[in-house]
Amino acid sequence: MLEIITLPVLTDNYIYLIHDPVSRETAAIDPALSQPVLDILEKNGWQLTCIWNTHHHSDHIDGNFQLKQKTDCKIIAAKADWDRIPGIDQGVDEGDVIALGQHNASVIATPGHTRAHVVYHFAEDNILFCGDTLFVMGCGRLFEGTAEQLWHSLQKLKALPKSTKVYCTHEYTQTNGRFALTVEPENQQLQQRMIEVNRLRTNNQPTVPTTIAEELATNPFFREDSVDLQKTIGISSGKSVEIFAKIRRLKDGFS
Repeated sequence: MLEIITLPVLTDNYIYLIHDPVSRETAAIDPALSQPVLDILEKNGWQLTCIWNTHHHSDHIDGNFQLKQKTDCKIIAAKADWDRIPGIDQGVDEGDVIALGQHNASVIATPGHTRAHVVYHFAEDNILFCGDTLFVMGCGRLFEGTAEQLWHSLQKLKALPKSTKVYCTHEYTQTNGRFALTVEPENQQLQQRMIEVNRLRTNNQPTVPTTIAEELATNPFFREDSVDLQKTIGISSGKSVEIFAKIRRLKDGFS
């Protein structure tokens, strides 16, 4: 099985280290900083073989250069981000498969947050690294894409097996959950989940990973078909993407 280490950095970022104990290959997902990664590599006696970036934002790539300099690792990122992520060795796109030892990850294009965002899905291991496309009870802001693009991207993730473990790269869960309760206040699973989320954060513990099943039950950006949610936001006759777009606008104004 793959070993996964979650590294909290900056204010609310997560870097993930994935290690295959058989091949001894190690990947870093979206390294915002280099030193925390180098420290864990040294502590565990691991060699970094590759970096997998989901998109070009600085809080996902700022550790790339020093890690490549120190470890001679390979940087893998979206082909469409070739001009925005320095040092890319391999560009990937929808349908490509990349390997970590004997473990294969499919690349899924998920534009919306940015125009070139990709995520990495280990189907056999039931693991998804989704960057800023999907969060626990939330989704990414629309910096470069449209609501329709992000909605289509999230439909791909909604269709993954419900047991898929989802690793996102920010700890936004308490704020996301508070917003979710404003648009679906009668959702009992959401109410119960927030009790657990608040307990975890009180103890400074991460709320990731989540699962697709948990998000289907509590994430408003997966629940545009909920009659209660539609009633709360005052829209019921629109298309799913129109309802999604309104939820995204409401979240943008939420604090």
